[in-house]
Amino acid sequence: MIGDPLIANGAVPDLAAPAGGLEAVAGIRGDGNVGARRAVTRYERYAKAPLDRCAGVVLAIVALPIIVIVAAAVRIRLGKGVIYKQSRVGRNGAVFTIYKFRTMAPDRRTAVLPLACPDRRVCHKRDDDPRHTPFGRFLRRSSMDELPQLWNVIRGEMSLVGPRPELPHIVERYEPWQHERHRVKPGITGFWQLSGRAGGLAYEGVDLDIDYLQKLSFVTDLGVLLRTVPVAVGRSGR
Repeated sequence: MIGDPLIANGAVPDLAAPAGGLEAVAGIRGDGNVGARRAVTRYERYAKAPLDRCAGVVLAIVALPIIVIVAAAVRIRLGKGVIYKQSRVGRNGAVFTIYKFRTMAPDRRTAVLPLACPDRRVCHKRDDDPRHTPFGRFLRRSSMDELPQLWNVIRGEMSLVGPRPELPHIVERYEPWQHERHRVKPGITGFWQLSGRAGGLAYEGVDLDIDYLQKLSFVTDLGVLLRTVPVAVGRSGR
């Protein structure tokens, strides 16, 4: 039940849609109001996943020369370990491994050390992190570091468009209403990336993820994809 505690032993609840044409999208929102119910369209139920996989294969083939060049550049500039792997929370709370090009210099620490601030959600992503490099910042601004996530799309773990996948230890601190975002697969791009808030932390954009759920359709996804290219190009030119 949505109102019950949602985290048990580090897992999030199964939020799969119930039988029938409607699914409860909310539970209790941050403002205390009960969320509305939304229709699960035929596009979401039957077409989105196969279209994602087909488009992922096509995009991976088209982008293969860029992927090879970026991989070689990362190897030359940053050394071994071209691909960065990290656990993220996906649809229905399933934890999967996300793939990205490495953008930071190796961490010299050999052990897990205490945080320098009381809340990891505040300090786990800092612009002044000494591991940042100019080359890595360029990859992040241009979103080229995320090209390996096409493999996640082909594997069916991610969608081209959807909420940003979050770290498990952050999801463990979610309020009940925030778990709405796990009703769909996370995406490479989405409302958060196009909002102007993408420079902040992903958990701060849960309201945008829930807005996406309410507007999810083929037209919405196509619009997000068409807007992503100029936004990524604009960021890379900064």
